[in-house]
Amino acid sequence: MKMLIDARLARRWSRRYLKTKMQSTLRTIAPCLFALLLTQAAHAQGSMDFSGATTLMNTFKTFAIFSGAIICFAGLIFAGIRMMSGRFQEAIPGLFGALFGAGVLGWGAGWISSLTGQSVN
Repeated sequence: MKMLIDARLARRWSRRYLKTKMQSTLRTIAPCLFALLLTQAAHAQGSMDFSGATTLMNTFKTFAIFSGAIICFAGLIFAGIRMMSGRFQEAIPGLFGALFGAGVLGWGAGWISSLTGQSVN
């Protein structure tokens, strides 16, 4: 019985000792690890490659052109069907949709091209 009690006490003491030692070690090492992390990030700062930015912006520009064309075309079809059936007042939202699509087509693509400060073809 005495041996069992001693083993429990030893186990409890070793866990508590290990926990406090681990916390102390982590508190000591954490600032060093943080400094090393920042040092590595500072070294990588000069070697960033933005050659893919033009490709990405071209993708967004193409999406703006296609989506603007689809919105414009759908608005014109909607307005045309309404006008052919004689409901001119209901065709007005379709015309505004076509106007919005034309804005996305023209201004959206131009705005996306200007975001990188370079000409995007």
